[in-house]
Amino acid sequence: MGDGTHLGKVRGLGSSGHGSQHWLQQRLTALGNILLVGFFVVSLVRLPLGDHAAVLRWAADPMVALALILMVVSVFWHLRLGLTVLIEDYVHGPMLLLATVLLNFYAIGGAAYGIFTIARIALTPVVAGPGGI
Repeated sequence: MGDGTHLGKVRGLGSSGHGSQHWLQQRLTALGNILLVGFFVVSLVRLPLGDHAAVLRWAADPMVALALILMVVSVFWHLRLGLTVLIEDYVHGPMLLLATVLLNFYAIGGAAYGIFTIARIALTPVVAGPGGI
């Protein structure tokens, strides 16, 4: 009872066992993106317009840098999850492996570059602007 269809039993096909986990990961990263990108947008709107030093001082704050790093990880993880489904649905044959590998390189590379950039800003000493600190 509940073992699938007769044809599925014969062919050995059925649920791969990771569909619900993938679905849940997509929903959780989407929720994280809403919260973290919302924080990012609201914070940028509140900063002085056109003041590069103010943005650097804001991004150098350890809690802001942590939130930005979490946002980068969440956005690229969500991107990878969504594009993996798209690739699996529309790319077939030997190109499937190549497309998946390229997607993984892009997602990991983009996230690593974003994290490196945020860490570099956060760890660089802030130089006082014309008004001082």
